[in-house]
Amino acid sequence: MKTSMATVCISGTLADKLHACAEAGFDGVEIFEPDLLAAPESPEEIAALAGRLGLSLDLYQPMRDVEGVYDEAFAAVLRRADAKFRLMRRLGIDLVLCCSNVATATIDDDAVSADQLRRLGDLAAGYGIRIAFEALAWGRFIDDYRRAWRIVELADHPAVGVCLDSFHILSRGHDPAAISGIPGEKIFFVQLADAPRLSMDVLSWSRHHRLFPGEGDFDLTDFTARIVDAGYTGPWSLEVFNDTFRQTDARRTARHARRSLRWLEDAVSRAMPDAPAELQMLPDSAAPSAVDFVEVKAEDTSAIEELLGQLGFTSRGRHRTKPVTLWTAGEARVVLNEQHARGWEPRLAAIGLEVDDAEAVDLRMRELGVPRAYRRTYATEERLDGAIAPDGTEVYWAQAADEGDPAWVREFEHGEPELATEITGVDHVSLSQPWDAVEEATLFYTAGFALRVDSSTDVPGPQGLVASRVLVAPGGGVRLPLNVAPPILAAERAGVALPQHVAFVCADVRAVARAARERGFAPLEMPANYYDDIAARFALSEADVDELRDLHLGYDQDAAGEYLHFYTRTIGEVFFEFVERVDAYAGFGAGTAPVRLTAQGRR
Repeated sequence: MKTSMATVCISGTLADKLHACAEAGFDGVEIFEPDLLAAPESPEEIAALAGRLGLSLDLYQPMRDVEGVYDEAFAAVLRRADAKFRLMRRLGIDLVLCCSNVATATIDDDAVSADQLRRLGDLAAGYGIRIAFEALAWGRFIDDYRRAWRIVELADHPAVGVCLDSFHILSRGHDPAAISGIPGEKIFFVQLADAPRLSMDVLSWSRHHRLFPGEGDFDLTDFTARIVDAGYTGPWSLEVFNDTFRQTDARRTARHARRSLRWLEDAVSRAMPDAPAELQMLPDSAAPSAVDFVEVKAEDTSAIEELLGQLGFTSRGRHRTKPVTLWTAGEARVVLNEQHARGWEPRLAAIGLEVDDAEAVDLRMRELGVPRAYRRTYATEERLDGAIAPDGTEVYWAQAADEGDPAWVREFEHGEPELATEITGVDHVSLSQPWDAVEEATLFYTAGFALRVDSSTDVPGPQGLVASRVLVAPGGGVRLPLNVAPPILAAERAGVALPQHVAFVCADVRAVARAARERGFAPLEMPANYYDDIAARFALSEADVDELRDLHLGYDQDAAGEYLHFYTRTIGEVFFEFVERVDAYAGFGAGTAPVRLTAQGRR
């Protein structure tokens, strides 16, 4: 599978972009014309640089408004094209993208457009160049790939074929089934982009909100499989217009992009019974079944130790070789790490996941090229494989124990006998994301751990909307809400979105709250107005509402069940939540979140 990427996808100068694409493992690039025009290097120097980096120059783009015009205007098109073809010869590129006309089209006639593409093809052929004709989703007359193909058929020129762009086809809801009627040799180029489903004009949607494969709502697996089945053998190229990606580090974005194509290659090869040999599957995924541990790191973790003790966790001792302690309650395990944390306030540094096949996850992560997490491990200690998520969180995975504690727990010594507790495990881990990392993080967890996006919502806070996207494991044993703060808050905190938090599931959250209060615990206080609203919204008795108010419990209810929960105060950059799910309630108490955000803001 030959991979390519349009230089418009990433930030920097054209030379920067070529270096980033080569380092990420791309085979080639599309040269976006504005990048070349702004480059200080000559076309020959750009071609030589690409050659040294091992990159092919696959496409020059775009040539706009080349068909559907009167003869006088088309004469100007030919003059412009002649100059561009000579430039392409200097670059060594033999394929140009010609878009359907959006600005100067005056003739809505397939025969006229076909004749003009044929004449353009004659000119291009003299330079050894081919034309890939693309129907833009906002083309004035031609906005459907099926019509673009009819025009190419009418043109009947060996140097004229089609370019199929997933965004232009899927954003308009066009059925990709007709791709099977296009001969593979006439599909000159394929451009891939995912996108979220948005209610907005298609041009703005395209220019600002495209995503890499696997990060949006388009069925790119089906789209790509149809093109493979048609016999296309050219590059699979990414063309992703996105304001975030064009501001972030080019090398990081290029690696992110290449990882998305590797995910798509795997998905297509699995979807096609007779996939071509060049499409390679990833090692099988092993979705996590549960959260193994969470780790809080700080120069001094004593405040967290005091808090956990008040909440009913048991100290299981200190690690025999590291300044690390373990606290447990039921199946919930919290690691407190003071190693290499000088100057750190408490923060959620790592999570561990239980998987059925740790080796498969390790192989899959290596194939995806994710950065690995390293920890010194001695011969007598359990080795944990891990990777670094885009937000910097270390994510480890270990073989799920058949019964009892995982093997690594035995490395902690001089612990106390476990206390009886109503806390049973980890319900969810809420991971706050820098504004520029959430899409990459989504791909990291979905491609690496087979998590899926379960829901997305915006939560109002005192400084604007907090965007929340929930990832879940197939069995529901792992839930990871990814939260992105409003730009003003992210800017104030140098890109850190919000405090991270861990939610522990309880058999009886009221009992946990009462017992913690007896040990001196002070919860995050919820305002009286919140409980007045609960009394108005839900058919609870006055005594029930009074109990919620007394314990500072949040409450939510839907058709499936109920959700009761309370929060600790924030220490450093982390806080805890304790929840009880009644019946089949599957949400996260979204109605409480704005109140909690405001309460945290006051503190």
